[in-house]
Amino acid sequence: MADRWYSEAVVYCLDIDTYADSDGDGVGDIRGLIGRLDYLARLGVTCLWLHPIHPSPNRDDGYDATDFYNIDPRFGTLGDFAELLHQAQNRGIRIIIDLVVNHTSNEHPWFQSARSSPDSPYRDWYVWADHEPSDRHQGMVFPGEQHETWTYDRTAKAWYYHRFYKFQPDLNFTNPAVREEIKKIVSFWLQLGVSGFRMDAVPFIIELTESGNPNSPKDFEFLTELRQHVQWRRGDAVLLAEANVEPDQLPTFFADSGGSGNRLHMLFDFMLNGRLMLALARQDPEPIIEALRDTPALPEGGQWATFLRNHDEIDLSRLTAEQRNQVYEQFGPDENMRIYDRGIRRRLAPMLGNDRRRIELAYALQFSLRGTPVLRYGEEIGMGEDLSLPGREAIRTPMQWSYQPNAGFSTADPEKLVRPVIDKGEFSYEKVNVTAQRSDQKSLLAWFERMIRTLREAPEVGSGSTTHIDVAMPPGVLAHRADGRTGTMVFVHNLGTTDAEVDLSMLEPEADLPIDVLADRNYGEVGKLDRLKVAGYGYRWIRLRRGQGL
Repeated sequence: MADRWYSEAVVYCLDIDTYADSDGDGVGDIRGLIGRLDYLARLGVTCLWLHPIHPSPNRDDGYDATDFYNIDPRFGTLGDFAELLHQAQNRGIRIIIDLVVNHTSNEHPWFQSARSSPDSPYRDWYVWADHEPSDRHQGMVFPGEQHETWTYDRTAKAWYYHRFYKFQPDLNFTNPAVREEIKKIVSFWLQLGVSGFRMDAVPFIIELTESGNPNSPKDFEFLTELRQHVQWRRGDAVLLAEANVEPDQLPTFFADSGGSGNRLHMLFDFMLNGRLMLALARQDPEPIIEALRDTPALPEGGQWATFLRNHDEIDLSRLTAEQRNQVYEQFGPDENMRIYDRGIRRRLAPMLGNDRRRIELAYALQFSLRGTPVLRYGEEIGMGEDLSLPGREAIRTPMQWSYQPNAGFSTADPEKLVRPVIDKGEFSYEKVNVTAQRSDQKSLLAWFERMIRTLREAPEVGSGSTTHIDVAMPPGVLAHRADGRTGTMVFVHNLGTTDAEVDLSMLEPEADLPIDVLADRNYGEVGKLDRLKVAGYGYRWIRLRRGQGL
């Protein structure tokens, strides 16, 4: 169904500036991305999520925008972007973009006008206080890098609020003019042809900030307004949002108090992500079972987006201190691997010791769980991180395309690159690149292509229901099922190192010539389900039955 396309999508996220450079200036651009669309189509991607594309001083990787109606000139022009949309559509790939409207850059003309005079028409577009707020040092998003959420502006002779860095003043969403402007921004990009938006920092967008109140009220009605506006402009557009909040608060981001799903279409599943990391660290599926059990029911049309790695740190804030330390011990043992007292700034392959079996297991597990899978660029070839770079930049290094200088990312001199390529160690571009893996049918890239093709043949994973199969299992083994009108899939994943045998004979009355459609090895015919073997770090995706007439 076109209006629910996102439920069966495979989303691939990337930064334009680190993906492909077409003109040799050291910065990736839209023309370079266009040249790689065939690669993405072959991989099986159906939706591209582009990180900030707007003009920016680039003090926060583009999240500090100075013009919401244009393209950063480093990337190209609006004409280039229109061509990208056209070429992607020709390959069956949709594009969504970051909607970063919690704040602007302090260099944005709106803020420059707002601070210039109390009579500026933009003064009330931002959040001000005449006296030093009592909550000045509360609510920081980046502890350790950020020391306050209110900053005094000498020109304005007032304090302005910034949930993030001080060069990112928050917009005032109590102002109807701000809300209308956001709707205009959304309309502009929908008219150009984007298929939706990834909304950054949604809990802060709907926060009606009150000076001195660290727990200001939230206005969820703005999400209802925005959803209605988006649907009128483009019926199949999607709002995919980031809201790392308590589980009992999540349903209100999807639906109103009456249960009508009239707000966001999708949310990233941070709760599942943290539990996935804990399960991989412990080699025990119980945290995943807990996450599946504790996940709130979604309204019709609501959807989760699953991920292992995204563009930020692995956020472990929803785990207990003891659980977080268990994950740190396995995946972030050095202090330099951690960030913000809550997360890990590494890619998955090095976290898992570059063990091909564990990498496959982790992604086979993620892609088989309910929701829409999101894949970070470079993960499909097992890229590593550069911990010498500051903060989150460690996992934002240039895409490694080939053996050529600069990993085939750019022909510029190395010192002109937007970020250095990884050129040392087991994750250097000479050892990890697309060209090498493209010619190797046993490579991680080839595996990802097979896995994604298999997923797209099993739409019940995204559009159906997913449940844990609650029967006695050997240690380390998780079994779950996905049911939909297209049939039923059964998944067995072994997070442990010991080979196991699983009894799923209770499913045999439903079975119709069950077959492995994806597995870590050839297990032979499935046959009866009472003695299913699965190797250590192994997995089996079994087609139990097909829907009638399919």
